[in-house]
Amino acid sequence: MSTQKPFHETLDFTLIGNMGRVHRLCREAVTLTVEPLGLTQSRWLALMHINLIGEGVTQLALAQSLGIEMPSLTRTLKQLEEQSLISRQVDDNDKRSKKLYFTKEGRVVLNSLNEKIADVKQQFYAGLTHEQLDAMARALLQIEQNASACISQQEKRAKSNTEEDE
Repeated sequence: MSTQKPFHETLDFTLIGNMGRVHRLCREAVTLTVEPLGLTQSRWLALMHINLIGEGVTQLALAQSLGIEMPSLTRTLKQLEEQSLISRQVDDNDKRSKKLYFTKEGRVVLNSLNEKIADVKQQFYAGLTHEQLDAMARALLQIEQNASACISQQEKRAKSNTEEDE
């Protein structure tokens, strides 16, 4: 008598591997969709994150939100500034820090970007119910929490091992 594997164990890649592959495909689809706006992947991601976090976000906070290093972000922000989509202003409280704001033209592009992303998301979600999407969202959040906890445990273990070696 054989027990049938759960569906997620029958995938060609692991479930997590499939999530990564789907993420890359979706990101590429958005990039192709917004290309007429003159936006590369790094530029539209930066604009979306500025909008998500809120204008006045510092460059450092944006880099952390995007999970990238400052030199890469600085290049992208310079390009967005050259396109007149954002302005970088020195933080009054910390002269070493710059805050990011949309220009008038940037807000127009952001509105078009949001519309195009909303359209492509409808294509991504075709054939899925709200219940399925909600269940998936809950599962992704739980996997994220579990992964963060796993990282914390590994870091504590590594620190403990290092202290023992000293």
